[in-house]
Amino acid sequence: MENEQRVQRVQRKVVTVGTGFVGMSYAYAMLNQNACDEMVLIDIDKKRAEGEAMDLNHGLAFSGSHMKIYAGDYEDCKDADIVTISAGVSQQLGEDRLSLLQRNTAVFKSIVGPVIASGFKGVFLVATNPVDIMSYVTQQISGFDSERVIGTGTALDTARLRYMLGDYFQVDPRNVHAYVMGEHGESEFVPWSQALIATKPVLELCEEEGRFSCEGMIQISNEVRGAAQKIIEAKKASYYGIGMAMVRISKAILGNENSVLTVSAMPKGEYGVNGVYAGVPCIVNRNGISSILSLSLTAEELELFKQSCDILKKICSDIKV
Repeated sequence: MENEQRVQRVQRKVVTVGTGFVGMSYAYAMLNQNACDEMVLIDIDKKRAEGEAMDLNHGLAFSGSHMKIYAGDYEDCKDADIVTISAGVSQQLGEDRLSLLQRNTAVFKSIVGPVIASGFKGVFLVATNPVDIMSYVTQQISGFDSERVIGTGTALDTARLRYMLGDYFQVDPRNVHAYVMGEHGESEFVPWSQALIATKPVLELCEEEGRFSCEGMIQISNEVRGAAQKIIEAKKASYYGIGMAMVRISKAILGNENSVLTVSAMPKGEYGVNGVYAGVPCIVNRNGISSILSLSLTAEELELFKQSCDILKKICSDIKV
């Protein structure tokens, strides 16, 4: 009976395109969390992909995982559950994420087409910046329903926010419930009306206790928005955090978790927005995005979200896919 159950168990297969810092941070975290059964590495530099697969395989004995890891090609996407894309040109110091658009669109055309040609019927998970735009590009090239094309969006920004709020209020970040919404970039914002410590609104805490202040919240918002550039300035690139964010999203998909994550998704009327990808709280499961949660934002917060989406929509309108 036990052997039969093993045979019947669904194999969790992930293909990751791009074996740079982000792609390999993701692969390494997937291995250590035993998050899938089979992982395929694809890169334009096939030799590098082979070396990365070899390096990961040599650590299997220490991981407690039985994952199958190998360098492959786009034909391997046919029966994959998830194809992640972290390939593309790197963000340079001082370079705005949106300025990467033109260079990365050409790269994606050379990736998404072959993935679709393989017969892939799973979920795309996009991490390449500017991630909201590249998620839109992926959806347009693939022709997939938008629910099956997910960007990492503001998942990492939200994690940064919860970490900083936990540090400020001296509570475990896992007991902080707050989100970053909109573009993963300069126009992102924190809807403070929805920020809670346990079930206590953050803004009420600021009003009640003299050692906390609304000015502190503004500072945290700015620190979250500028975190990536600060990391890039210090170490030339940011990759561990986004790699782990990708794992969290992947586990929600593979485990059919119905978890709420702030990923890049395409609203269809939610928050009065249509036709553009942006970071919003979504229920994520085996099918990708099950639904977008409509939070009770204030009028000011709704306007901030609309402004962020308008920026993204203007850029998307100029893309020829």
